[in-house]
Amino acid sequence: MFTYTPPIDDYRFLLTHVLGFDEAMRDLGKDVDSDLAAAVLEEAGRMCADRLLPLNREGDEQGSRLTADGVVTPSGFAEAWRDFAAAGWAALSAEEEHGGQGLPFVLQLWLDEMMSATNLSFGLFPGLTRGACEAIAAHASEELKATWLRPLVSGEWTGAMALTESGAGTDLALLKTKAAPLGDGSYAVTGTKIFISSGDHDFGGNIVHLVLARLPDAPAGVKGISLFLVPKFLPDDAGGFTRRNGMSVGALEKKMGIHAQPTCVMNYDEAVGWLVGEPHRGLAAMFTMMNAERLMVGIQGLGIAGGAYQQAAAYAKDRLQGRSADGARSPVAIIEHADVRRMLLNVRAFVEGGRALAGWVALQLDRSRHHPDAAERAKADALVALLTPVVKAAFTDMGFEGAVQAQQVFGGHGYIREWGMEQYVRDARIAQIYEGTNGVQAMDLVGRKLGLGGGAVVDDFLAMIAADLDGAGGLVIAERTLGALALLRTATQALRGAEADRAGAAAVDYLRLFALVSLGWMWTRMAVAAGQDDSPLHRAKRDIAGFYARHVLPQAHGLADAIGAGEASVMALSADAF
Repeated sequence: MFTYTPPIDDYRFLLTHVLGFDEAMRDLGKDVDSDLAAAVLEEAGRMCADRLLPLNREGDEQGSRLTADGVVTPSGFAEAWRDFAAAGWAALSAEEEHGGQGLPFVLQLWLDEMMSATNLSFGLFPGLTRGACEAIAAHASEELKATWLRPLVSGEWTGAMALTESGAGTDLALLKTKAAPLGDGSYAVTGTKIFISSGDHDFGGNIVHLVLARLPDAPAGVKGISLFLVPKFLPDDAGGFTRRNGMSVGALEKKMGIHAQPTCVMNYDEAVGWLVGEPHRGLAAMFTMMNAERLMVGIQGLGIAGGAYQQAAAYAKDRLQGRSADGARSPVAIIEHADVRRMLLNVRAFVEGGRALAGWVALQLDRSRHHPDAAERAKADALVALLTPVVKAAFTDMGFEGAVQAQQVFGGHGYIREWGMEQYVRDARIAQIYEGTNGVQAMDLVGRKLGLGGGAVVDDFLAMIAADLDGAGGLVIAERTLGALALLRTATQALRGAEADRAGAAAVDYLRLFALVSLGWMWTRMAVAAGQDDSPLHRAKRDIAGFYARHVLPQAHGLADAIGAGEASVMALSADAF
Protein backbone atom coordinates (compact mmCIF):
# COMPACT_ATOMS: atom_id res chain seq x y z
CA MET A 1 0.00 0.00 0.00
CA PHE A 2 1.24 3.47 -0.92
CA THR A 3 2.01 5.35 2.32
CA TYR A 4 4.16 8.22 3.53
CA THR A 5 5.76 8.67 6.95
CA PRO A 6 6.71 12.31 7.60
CA PRO A 7 10.39 12.46 8.71
CA ILE A 8 9.63 14.22 11.99
CA ASP A 9 12.33 12.45 14.00
CA ASP A 10 14.91 13.54 11.44
CA TYR A 11 13.66 17.13 11.51
CA ARG A 12 13.85 17.13 15.31
CA PHE A 13 17.39 15.72 15.22
CA LEU A 14 18.48 18.46 12.81
CA LEU A 15 16.80 21.23 14.79
CA THR A 16 18.20 20.22 18.15
CA HIS A 17 21.58 18.64 17.37
CA VAL A 18 22.85 19.85 14.00
CA LEU A 19 21.51 23.28 13.03
CA GLY A 20 21.39 25.04 16.41
CA PHE A 21 17.82 26.13 15.79
CA ASP A 22 17.01 27.44 19.27
CA GLU A 23 20.12 29.62 19.42
CA ALA A 24 19.43 30.90 15.90
CA MET A 25 15.90 31.91 16.86
CA ARG A 26 17.15 33.72 19.96
CA ASP A 27 19.59 35.67 17.77
CA LEU A 28 16.68 36.75 15.58
CA GLY A 29 14.40 37.61 18.47
CA LYS A 30 11.83 35.01 17.45
CA ASP A 31 9.72 33.31 20.10
CA VAL A 32 9.98 29.88 18.50
CA ASP A 33 11.86 26.86 19.84
CA SER A 34 12.56 23.39 18.48
CA ASP A 35 9.62 21.84 20.35
CA LEU A 36 7.16 24.22 18.72
CA ALA A 37 8.85 23.79 15.34
CA ALA A 38 8.64 20.00 15.57
CA ALA A 39 4.98 20.21 16.58
CA VAL A 40 4.19 22.39 13.54
CA LEU A 41 6.05 20.01 11.24
CA GLU A 42 4.27 17.02 12.73
CA GLU A 43 0.87 18.58 12.00
CA ALA A 44 2.05 19.56 8.51
CA GLY A 45 3.22 16.02 7.87
CA ARG A 46 -0.13 14.64 8.96
CA MET A 47 -1.88 16.95 6.50
CA CYS A 48 0.41 15.87 3.65
CA ALA A 49 0.07 12.16 4.38
CA ASP A 50 -3.65 12.11 5.10
CA ARG A 51 -4.97 14.74 2.71
CA LEU A 52 -2.55 15.35 -0.17
CA LEU A 53 -1.14 11.87 -0.78
CA PRO A 54 -4.58 10.28 -1.45
CA LEU A 55 -5.16 12.88 -4.20
CA ASN A 56 -1.82 12.31 -5.94
CA ARG A 57 -2.45 9.19 -8.03
CA GLU A 58 -5.99 10.17 -9.03
CA GLY A 59 -4.83 13.69 -9.82
CA ASP A 60 -2.14 12.31 -12.12
CA GLU A 61 -4.64 10.10 -13.93
CA GLN A 62 -7.39 12.71 -14.25
CA GLY A 63 -5.19 15.71 -14.94
CA SER A 64 -6.46 19.26 -15.13
CA ARG A 65 -8.76 20.02 -18.06
CA LEU A 66 -9.80 23.15 -19.91
CA THR A 67 -13.51 23.91 -20.25
CA ALA A 68 -15.49 26.86 -21.57
CA ASP A 69 -15.57 28.20 -18.02
CA GLY A 70 -11.81 27.82 -17.45
CA VAL A 71 -9.57 25.19 -15.89
CA VAL A 72 -11.05 22.39 -13.80
CA THR A 73 -8.56 20.67 -11.49
CA PRO A 74 -8.81 16.97 -10.53
CA SER A 75 -11.35 15.76 -8.00
CA GLY A 76 -10.61 16.92 -4.47
CA PHE A 77 -8.00 19.56 -5.34
CA ALA A 78 -10.23 22.61 -4.89
CA GLU A 79 -11.55 21.37 -1.57
CA ALA A 80 -8.06 20.47 -0.39
CA TRP A 81 -6.81 23.95 -1.28
CA ARG A 82 -9.57 25.68 0.64
CA ASP A 83 -8.90 23.50 3.68
CA PHE A 84 -5.13 24.05 3.31
CA ALA A 85 -5.62 27.82 3.32
CA ALA A 86 -8.19 27.79 6.13
CA ALA A 87 -5.77 25.85 8.33
CA GLY A 88 -3.13 28.58 7.87
CA TRP A 89 -0.59 26.60 5.86
CA ALA A 90 -0.51 29.11 3.01
CA ALA A 91 0.52 31.84 5.47
CA LEU A 92 3.08 29.81 7.41
CA SER A 93 6.24 31.86 6.83
CA ALA A 94 4.77 35.13 5.51
CA GLU A 95 5.39 38.28 7.49
CA GLU A 96 2.87 39.04 10.22
CA GLU A 97 2.36 42.59 8.92
CA HIS A 98 0.79 41.05 5.83
CA GLY A 99 -1.34 38.54 7.69
CA GLY A 100 1.20 35.75 7.84
CA GLN A 101 2.29 33.67 10.81
CA GLY A 102 5.92 34.78 10.60
CA LEU A 103 7.29 31.32 11.37
CA PRO A 104 10.88 30.47 10.38
CA PHE A 105 11.53 29.72 6.73
CA VAL A 106 13.06 26.34 7.59
CA LEU A 107 9.56 25.16 8.50
CA GLN A 108 8.33 26.40 5.14
CA LEU A 109 11.02 24.55 3.19
CA TRP A 110 10.45 21.33 5.06
CA LEU A 111 6.69 21.67 4.52
CA ASP A 112 7.53 22.07 0.84
CA GLU A 113 9.57 18.87 1.05
CA MET A 114 6.64 16.91 2.48
CA MET A 115 4.20 18.38 -0.06
CA SER A 116 6.58 17.43 -2.88
CA ALA A 117 6.90 13.91 -1.50
CA THR A 118 3.14 13.45 -1.43
CA ASN A 119 1.68 15.65 -4.20
CA LEU A 120 4.04 17.79 -6.25
CA SER A 121 1.27 19.18 -8.48
CA PHE A 122 -0.61 20.53 -5.46
CA GLY A 123 2.53 21.94 -3.86
CA LEU A 124 3.10 24.28 -6.79
CA PHE A 125 -0.02 26.32 -5.96
CA PRO A 126 1.18 27.58 -2.55
CA GLY A 127 4.78 27.84 -3.71
CA LEU A 128 4.00 30.14 -6.62
CA THR A 129 1.61 32.18 -4.49
CA ARG A 130 4.32 32.66 -1.88
CA GLY A 131 6.76 33.81 -4.55
CA ALA A 132 4.25 36.36 -5.84
CA CYS A 133 3.77 37.66 -2.30
CA GLU A 134 7.51 38.13 -1.86
CA ALA A 135 7.85 40.09 -5.10
CA ILE A 136 4.88 42.32 -4.28
CA ALA A 137 6.06 42.89 -0.70
CA ALA A 138 9.56 43.81 -1.84
CA HIS A 139 8.79 45.99 -4.87
CA ALA A 140 5.14 47.09 -5.18
CA SER A 141 3.71 50.42 -4.08
CA GLU A 142 2.00 50.70 -0.71
CA GLU A 143 -1.34 50.97 -2.51
CA LEU A 144 -0.82 47.68 -4.36
CA LYS A 145 0.38 45.97 -1.20
CA ALA A 146 -2.72 47.12 0.69
CA THR A 147 -5.03 45.70 -1.97
CA TRP A 148 -3.39 42.48 -3.00
CA LEU A 149 -1.08 41.09 -0.33
CA ARG A 150 -3.34 39.91 2.47
CA PRO A 151 -5.70 37.74 0.38
CA LEU A 152 -2.67 36.22 -1.36
CA VAL A 153 -0.91 35.52 1.92
CA SER A 154 -4.01 33.90 3.39
CA GLY A 155 -4.58 31.68 0.37
CA GLU A 156 -7.95 33.25 -0.41
CA TRP A 157 -6.30 34.17 -3.72
CA THR A 158 -3.40 32.50 -5.52
CA GLY A 159 -0.46 33.73 -7.60
CA ALA A 160 1.34 32.86 -10.81
CA MET A 161 4.28 34.27 -12.67
CA ALA A 162 4.27 34.81 -16.43
CA LEU A 163 7.72 35.12 -17.95
CA THR A 164 8.13 32.68 -20.80
CA GLU A 165 7.04 33.22 -24.40
CA SER A 166 7.40 30.86 -27.33
CA GLY A 167 10.43 32.76 -28.60
CA ALA A 168 11.76 33.94 -25.24
CA GLY A 169 12.69 31.31 -22.68
CA THR A 170 16.00 31.71 -20.90
CA ASP A 171 16.74 34.79 -23.05
CA LEU A 172 14.09 37.17 -21.73
CA ALA A 173 15.55 39.98 -23.83
CA LEU A 174 13.48 38.55 -26.70
CA LEU A 175 10.07 38.85 -25.05
CA LYS A 176 7.38 40.77 -26.97
CA THR A 177 4.46 41.25 -24.56
CA LYS A 178 3.49 44.95 -24.47
CA ALA A 179 2.04 47.22 -21.80
CA ALA A 180 0.41 50.53 -22.75
CA PRO A 181 -0.48 53.20 -20.17
CA LEU A 182 -4.22 53.83 -19.74
CA GLY A 183 -3.85 57.25 -18.17
CA ASP A 184 -5.16 56.34 -14.72
CA GLY A 185 -2.05 54.64 -13.38
CA SER A 186 -2.96 51.27 -14.88
CA TYR A 187 -1.75 49.60 -18.08
CA ALA A 188 -3.19 47.47 -20.86
CA VAL A 189 -1.09 44.30 -21.15
CA THR A 190 -1.18 42.39 -24.44
CA GLY A 191 0.71 39.23 -25.37
CA THR A 192 0.89 35.46 -24.99
CA LYS A 193 2.85 33.53 -22.38
CA ILE A 194 3.52 29.79 -22.26
CA PHE A 195 4.36 27.31 -19.50
CA ILE A 196 2.40 29.28 -16.87
CA SER A 197 2.00 27.01 -13.84
CA SER A 198 -1.17 27.63 -11.79
CA GLY A 199 -2.31 30.04 -14.51
CA ASP A 200 -5.95 29.17 -13.90
CA HIS A 201 -7.98 26.83 -11.66
CA ASP A 202 -11.35 26.30 -9.99
CA PHE A 203 -10.41 27.00 -6.37
CA GLY A 204 -12.46 30.20 -6.24
CA GLY A 205 -11.06 33.63 -5.51
CA ASN A 206 -8.73 35.69 -7.63
CA ILE A 207 -5.56 34.62 -9.48
CA VAL A 208 -2.85 37.28 -9.53
CA HIS A 209 -0.39 37.04 -12.40
CA LEU A 210 2.95 38.82 -12.34
CA VAL A 211 3.67 39.47 -16.01
CA LEU A 212 6.84 40.67 -17.69
CA ALA A 213 6.14 43.15 -20.51
CA ARG A 214 7.58 46.14 -22.33
CA LEU A 215 6.43 49.74 -22.06
CA PRO A 216 6.19 51.81 -25.28
CA ASP A 217 9.42 53.66 -24.51
CA ALA A 218 11.31 50.58 -23.36
CA PRO A 219 14.93 50.22 -24.44
CA ALA A 220 15.89 47.00 -26.19
CA GLY A 221 17.02 43.94 -24.30
CA VAL A 222 16.55 43.03 -20.64
CA LYS A 223 16.94 46.67 -19.60
CA GLY A 224 13.55 47.35 -21.17
CA ILE A 225 11.47 44.85 -19.21
CA SER A 226 8.89 45.89 -16.62
CA LEU A 227 6.77 43.82 -14.22
CA PHE A 228 2.99 44.12 -13.98
CA LEU A 229 0.40 42.78 -11.57
CA VAL A 230 -2.44 41.43 -13.73
CA PRO A 231 -5.37 39.79 -11.88
CA LYS A 232 -8.02 37.46 -13.25
CA PHE A 233 -10.72 39.62 -11.60
CA LEU A 234 -10.71 43.41 -11.31
CA PRO A 235 -12.27 45.53 -8.55
CA ASP A 236 -15.94 46.40 -9.02
CA ASP A 237 -17.88 49.45 -7.84
CA ALA A 238 -18.98 47.66 -4.67
CA GLY A 239 -15.43 46.92 -3.55
CA GLY A 240 -15.47 43.27 -4.58
CA PHE A 241 -13.52 41.55 -7.33
CA THR A 242 -16.05 40.36 -9.88
CA ARG A 243 -15.13 42.02 -13.18
CA ARG A 244 -13.38 39.59 -15.50
CA ASN A 245 -10.10 40.91 -16.84
CA GLY A 246 -8.97 40.58 -20.47
CA MET A 247 -7.02 37.37 -19.95
CA SER A 248 -7.82 33.78 -20.89
CA VAL A 249 -6.35 30.31 -21.10
CA GLY A 250 -5.50 29.46 -24.69
CA ALA A 251 -4.57 25.86 -23.96
CA LEU A 252 -3.22 23.49 -21.33
CA GLU A 253 0.23 22.11 -22.02
CA LYS A 254 0.36 18.32 -22.51
CA LYS A 255 3.24 17.25 -20.31
CA MET A 256 5.38 14.33 -19.25
CA GLY A 257 4.42 14.75 -15.60
CA ILE A 258 2.70 16.97 -12.99
CA HIS A 259 -0.55 16.27 -14.85
CA ALA A 260 -2.75 17.65 -12.07
CA GLN A 261 -1.00 21.03 -12.21
CA PRO A 262 -2.57 23.35 -14.82
CA THR A 263 0.32 24.57 -16.97
CA CYS A 264 -1.31 27.17 -19.18
CA VAL A 265 -0.84 29.09 -22.38
CA MET A 266 -2.10 32.50 -21.24
CA ASN A 267 -3.46 35.17 -23.56
CA TYR A 268 -3.51 38.76 -22.30
CA ASP A 269 -5.78 40.93 -24.46
CA GLU A 270 -5.42 44.48 -23.17
CA ALA A 271 -5.66 43.03 -19.68
CA VAL A 272 -5.57 45.71 -17.01
CA GLY A 273 -2.50 45.62 -14.81
CA TRP A 274 -0.40 47.78 -12.52
CA LEU A 275 3.33 48.40 -12.55
CA VAL A 276 5.29 46.59 -9.82
CA GLY A 277 8.47 48.46 -8.99
CA GLU A 278 10.16 50.90 -11.34
CA PRO A 279 9.70 51.05 -15.13
CA HIS A 280 12.24 48.94 -17.04
CA ARG A 281 13.38 47.31 -13.78
CA GLY A 282 11.09 44.30 -13.97
CA LEU A 283 13.81 41.68 -13.87
CA ALA A 284 15.03 42.88 -10.48
CA ALA A 285 11.51 42.51 -9.11
CA MET A 286 10.90 39.19 -10.82
CA PHE A 287 14.14 37.72 -9.53
CA THR A 288 12.89 38.28 -5.98
CA MET A 289 10.16 35.81 -6.89
CA MET A 290 12.37 33.52 -8.95
CA ASN A 291 15.06 33.14 -6.29
CA ALA A 292 12.42 32.07 -3.77
CA GLU A 293 11.03 29.67 -6.36
CA ARG A 294 14.46 28.20 -7.10
CA LEU A 295 14.91 27.14 -3.49
CA MET A 296 11.42 25.66 -3.59
CA VAL A 297 12.20 23.75 -6.79
CA GLY A 298 15.35 22.31 -5.26
CA ILE A 299 13.23 21.05 -2.37
CA GLN A 300 10.87 19.45 -4.88
CA GLY A 301 13.73 17.22 -6.01
CA LEU A 302 14.53 16.41 -2.40
CA GLY A 303 10.91 15.63 -1.56
CA ILE A 304 10.31 13.37 -4.53
CA ALA A 305 13.49 11.40 -3.78
CA GLY A 306 12.41 11.04 -0.16
CA GLY A 307 8.93 9.86 -1.06
CA ALA A 308 10.27 7.42 -3.65
CA TYR A 309 12.84 6.11 -1.16
CA GLN A 310 10.15 5.28 1.37
CA GLN A 311 8.21 3.20 -1.14
CA ALA A 312 11.36 1.43 -2.38
CA ALA A 313 12.64 0.62 1.11
CA ALA A 314 9.28 -0.84 2.14
CA TYR A 315 9.12 -2.89 -1.06
CA ALA A 316 12.68 -4.19 -0.59
CA LYS A 317 11.84 -5.49 2.87
CA ASP A 318 8.75 -7.27 1.56
CA ARG A 319 9.75 -8.58 -1.88
CA LEU A 320 11.18 -12.14 -1.80
CA GLN A 321 13.64 -12.95 -4.56
CA GLY A 322 16.94 -14.83 -4.86
CA ARG A 323 19.19 -16.53 -2.33
CA SER A 324 21.07 -15.22 0.67
CA ALA A 325 24.74 -14.38 0.22
CA ASP A 326 25.80 -17.64 1.90
CA GLY A 327 23.37 -19.64 -0.22
CA ALA A 328 21.65 -21.08 2.85
CA ARG A 329 18.25 -19.41 2.42
CA SER A 330 15.94 -18.95 -0.53
CA PRO A 331 14.00 -16.85 -1.26
CA VAL A 332 15.06 -13.84 0.79
CA ALA A 333 13.85 -10.27 0.96
CA ILE A 334 15.74 -8.26 -1.64
CA ILE A 335 16.91 -5.86 1.08
CA GLU A 336 19.52 -8.53 1.81
CA HIS A 337 21.12 -8.08 -1.62
CA ALA A 338 24.10 -5.70 -1.62
CA ASP A 339 23.16 -3.99 -4.90
CA VAL A 340 19.66 -3.18 -3.66
CA ARG A 341 21.15 -1.73 -0.48
CA ARG A 342 23.57 0.32 -2.58
CA MET A 343 20.73 1.90 -4.52
CA LEU A 344 18.70 2.64 -1.41
CA LEU A 345 21.70 4.09 0.41
CA ASN A 346 22.51 6.34 -2.54
CA VAL A 347 19.04 7.84 -2.34
CA ARG A 348 18.93 8.10 1.43
CA ALA A 349 22.39 9.66 1.65
CA PHE A 350 21.22 12.45 -0.65
CA VAL A 351 17.83 12.91 1.02
CA GLU A 352 19.08 13.21 4.58
CA GLY A 353 22.16 15.23 3.65
CA GLY A 354 20.05 17.48 1.43
CA ARG A 355 17.45 17.94 4.15
CA ALA A 356 20.19 19.18 6.49
CA LEU A 357 21.70 21.53 3.91
CA ALA A 358 18.27 22.92 3.02
CA GLY A 359 17.65 23.60 6.70
CA TRP A 360 20.97 25.43 7.01
CA VAL A 361 20.23 27.60 3.94
CA ALA A 362 16.73 28.36 5.26
CA LEU A 363 18.17 29.57 8.56
CA GLN A 364 20.55 31.82 6.62
CA LEU A 365 17.56 33.23 4.74
CA ASP A 366 15.83 34.07 8.02
CA ARG A 367 19.06 35.59 9.25
CA SER A 368 19.27 37.76 6.10
CA ARG A 369 15.79 39.12 6.79
CA HIS A 370 15.60 39.43 10.56
CA HIS A 371 19.03 39.69 12.19
CA PRO A 372 19.40 42.99 14.05
CA ASP A 373 22.91 43.59 12.69
CA ALA A 374 22.97 44.88 9.09
CA ALA A 375 26.39 43.35 8.45
CA GLU A 376 25.13 39.93 9.55
CA ARG A 377 22.08 40.31 7.32
CA ALA A 378 24.29 41.12 4.35
CA LYS A 379 26.62 38.18 5.05
CA ALA A 380 23.70 35.74 5.30
CA ASP A 381 22.09 37.14 2.15
CA ALA A 382 25.30 36.54 0.21
CA LEU A 383 25.47 32.94 1.44
CA VAL A 384 21.88 32.33 0.33
CA ALA A 385 22.70 33.80 -3.09
CA LEU A 386 25.74 31.52 -3.37
CA LEU A 387 23.85 28.37 -2.38
CA THR A 388 20.61 28.98 -4.31
CA PRO A 389 21.83 27.63 -7.69
CA VAL A 390 23.48 24.70 -5.89
CA VAL A 391 20.27 23.74 -4.10
CA LYS A 392 18.16 24.20 -7.22
CA ALA A 393 20.35 22.27 -9.64
CA ALA A 394 22.05 19.63 -7.50
CA PHE A 395 18.93 18.73 -5.54
CA THR A 396 16.83 18.33 -8.66
CA ASP A 397 19.52 16.32 -10.49
CA MET A 398 20.05 14.08 -7.48
CA GLY A 399 16.32 13.97 -6.83
CA PHE A 400 15.63 12.67 -10.33
CA GLU A 401 18.47 10.17 -10.01
CA GLY A 402 17.04 9.10 -6.66
CA ALA A 403 13.58 8.58 -8.14
CA VAL A 404 15.07 6.44 -10.92
CA GLN A 405 17.08 4.33 -8.46
CA ALA A 406 14.04 3.85 -6.23
CA GLN A 407 12.08 2.76 -9.29
CA GLN A 408 14.90 0.35 -10.16
CA VAL A 409 14.52 -1.39 -6.78
CA PHE A 410 11.06 -2.48 -7.93
CA GLY A 411 12.43 -4.09 -11.08
CA GLY A 412 9.69 -4.62 -13.67
CA HIS A 413 7.03 -3.58 -11.17
CA GLY A 414 8.61 -0.11 -11.07
CA TYR A 415 7.73 0.34 -14.73
CA ILE A 416 4.09 -0.55 -14.16
CA ARG A 417 1.72 2.29 -13.39
CA GLU A 418 -0.11 0.68 -10.47
CA TRP A 419 2.97 0.79 -8.20
CA GLY A 420 3.28 4.58 -8.52
CA MET A 421 7.04 4.71 -9.07
CA GLU A 422 6.90 5.83 -12.68
CA GLN A 423 4.95 8.92 -11.61
CA TYR A 424 7.80 9.93 -9.31
CA VAL A 425 10.20 9.73 -12.26
CA ARG A 426 7.91 11.69 -14.58
CA ASP A 427 7.12 14.35 -12.01
CA ALA A 428 10.73 14.76 -10.91
CA ARG A 429 11.97 15.51 -14.41
CA ILE A 430 10.43 18.98 -14.67
CA ALA A 431 12.29 20.27 -11.64
CA GLN A 432 15.57 20.06 -13.58
CA ILE A 433 14.08 22.32 -16.26
CA TYR A 434 11.81 25.04 -14.90
CA GLU A 435 12.85 28.13 -12.95
CA GLY A 436 16.05 28.15 -15.01
CA THR A 437 17.49 24.92 -16.36
CA ASN A 438 20.21 23.29 -14.32
CA GLY A 439 22.83 24.21 -16.87
CA VAL A 440 21.83 27.86 -16.45
CA GLN A 441 22.09 27.45 -12.66
CA ALA A 442 25.60 26.06 -13.04
CA MET A 443 26.61 28.97 -15.26
CA ASP A 444 25.15 31.37 -12.68
CA LEU A 445 27.25 29.75 -9.98
CA VAL A 446 30.49 29.92 -11.97
CA GLY A 447 29.88 33.14 -13.87
CA ARG A 448 28.30 35.27 -11.13
CA LYS A 449 28.32 33.74 -7.68
CA LEU A 450 32.03 32.92 -7.49
CA GLY A 451 32.65 36.64 -7.87
CA LEU A 452 30.39 37.75 -5.00
CA GLY A 453 32.26 40.09 -2.71
CA GLY A 454 35.29 39.89 -4.96
CA GLY A 455 35.42 36.14 -4.30
CA ALA A 456 35.28 36.50 -0.53
CA VAL A 457 31.82 34.93 -0.18
CA VAL A 458 32.79 31.56 -1.61
CA ASP A 459 36.19 31.64 0.12
CA ASP A 460 34.58 32.32 3.50
CA PHE A 461 32.01 29.58 2.94
CA LEU A 462 34.69 27.03 2.12
CA ALA A 463 36.69 28.18 5.17
CA MET A 464 33.60 27.64 7.32
CA ILE A 465 33.32 24.08 6.00
CA ALA A 466 37.03 23.46 6.62
CA ALA A 467 36.75 24.63 10.23
CA ASP A 468 33.93 22.17 10.95
CA LEU A 469 35.80 19.34 9.24
CA ASP A 470 39.00 20.07 11.16
CA GLY A 471 37.06 19.93 14.41
CA ALA A 472 35.37 16.61 13.66
CA GLY A 473 37.87 14.45 15.53
CA GLY A 474 39.28 12.49 12.60
CA LEU A 475 36.02 10.91 11.43
CA VAL A 476 36.29 9.20 8.06
CA ILE A 477 33.54 11.39 6.63
CA ALA A 478 35.44 14.50 7.70
CA GLU A 479 38.74 13.29 6.25
CA ARG A 480 37.21 12.31 2.92
CA THR A 481 35.27 15.57 2.70
CA LEU A 482 38.46 17.50 3.40
CA GLY A 483 40.04 15.77 0.41
CA ALA A 484 37.10 16.71 -1.78
CA LEU A 485 37.22 20.25 -0.42
CA ALA A 486 40.84 20.59 -1.55
CA LEU A 487 39.75 19.60 -5.08
CA LEU A 488 36.91 22.14 -4.94
CA ARG A 489 39.24 24.93 -3.86
CA THR A 490 41.60 24.18 -6.75
CA ALA A 491 38.69 24.16 -9.20
CA THR A 492 37.36 27.42 -7.75
CA GLN A 493 40.66 29.18 -8.31
CA ALA A 494 40.88 27.82 -11.85
CA LEU A 495 37.39 29.05 -12.79
CA ARG A 496 37.50 32.54 -11.30
CA GLY A 497 36.95 34.91 -14.21
CA ALA A 498 37.08 32.09 -16.75
CA GLU A 499 36.12 32.87 -20.35
CA ALA A 500 32.71 31.74 -21.58
CA ASP A 501 33.70 28.41 -23.18
CA ARG A 502 35.94 27.44 -20.29
CA ALA A 503 33.22 28.24 -17.77
CA GLY A 504 30.53 26.52 -19.84
CA ALA A 505 32.52 23.33 -20.23
CA ALA A 506 33.16 23.05 -16.50
CA ALA A 507 30.10 24.61 -14.85
CA VAL A 508 27.87 21.55 -14.42
CA ASP A 509 30.72 19.43 -13.08
CA TYR A 510 31.78 22.26 -10.78
CA LEU A 511 28.30 22.64 -9.32
CA ARG A 512 28.11 18.89 -8.70
CA LEU A 513 31.48 18.97 -6.94
CA PHE A 514 30.33 21.95 -4.87
CA ALA A 515 27.21 20.03 -3.85
CA LEU A 516 29.11 16.85 -2.95
CA VAL A 517 31.39 18.82 -0.62
CA SER A 518 28.45 20.70 0.92
CA LEU A 519 26.60 17.44 1.57
CA GLY A 520 29.76 15.90 2.99
CA TRP A 521 29.96 18.86 5.35
CA MET A 522 26.40 18.22 6.51
CA TRP A 523 27.07 14.48 6.94
CA THR A 524 30.10 15.36 9.05
CA ARG A 525 27.99 17.60 11.27
CA MET A 526 25.37 14.85 11.59
CA ALA A 527 27.97 12.20 12.40
CA VAL A 528 29.50 14.44 15.07
CA ALA A 529 26.04 15.14 16.52
CA ALA A 530 25.24 11.41 16.57
CA GLY A 531 28.32 10.78 18.70
CA GLN A 532 28.32 7.32 20.28
CA ASP A 533 24.61 7.32 21.06
CA ASP A 534 23.23 3.84 20.44
CA SER A 535 19.72 4.83 19.39
CA PRO A 536 18.60 3.57 15.93
CA LEU A 537 18.53 7.09 14.48
CA HIS A 538 22.04 7.96 15.67
CA ARG A 539 23.48 4.61 14.55
CA ALA A 540 21.92 5.13 11.14
CA LYS A 541 23.47 8.58 10.85
CA ARG A 542 26.95 7.21 11.53
CA ASP A 543 26.48 4.31 9.10
CA ILE A 544 25.13 6.45 6.26
CA ALA A 545 27.90 9.00 6.80
CA GLY A 546 30.36 6.16 6.31
CA PHE A 547 28.60 5.09 3.12
CA TYR A 548 28.63 8.64 1.80
CA ALA A 549 32.35 8.98 2.56
CA ARG A 550 33.34 5.73 0.84
CA HIS A 551 30.84 5.36 -2.01
CA VAL A 552 29.65 8.85 -2.98
CA LEU A 553 32.48 11.28 -2.28
CA PRO A 554 34.93 9.44 -4.59
CA GLN A 555 32.96 11.02 -7.47
CA ALA A 556 34.80 14.23 -6.58
CA HIS A 557 38.02 12.99 -8.19
CA GLY A 558 36.39 12.34 -11.56
CA LEU A 559 34.62 15.67 -11.48
CA ALA A 560 37.86 17.48 -10.67
CA ASP A 561 39.58 15.74 -13.59
CA ALA A 562 36.80 16.78 -15.96
CA ILE A 563 36.91 20.38 -14.73
CA GLY A 564 40.67 20.47 -15.20
CA ALA A 565 40.43 19.12 -18.75
CA GLY A 566 39.27 22.50 -20.03
CA GLU A 567 37.12 23.32 -23.00
CA ALA A 568 39.26 22.13 -25.92
CA SER A 569 37.68 18.68 -26.33
CA VAL A 570 34.19 20.10 -25.77
CA MET A 571 34.59 22.66 -28.55
CA ALA A 572 36.70 20.58 -30.96
CA LEU A 573 33.88 19.03 -32.99
CA SER A 574 32.49 21.45 -35.56
CA ALA A 575 28.85 22.48 -35.26
CA ASP A 576 28.08 20.87 -38.65
CA ALA A 577 29.32 17.50 -37.37
CA PHE A 578 26.62 17.21 -34.70
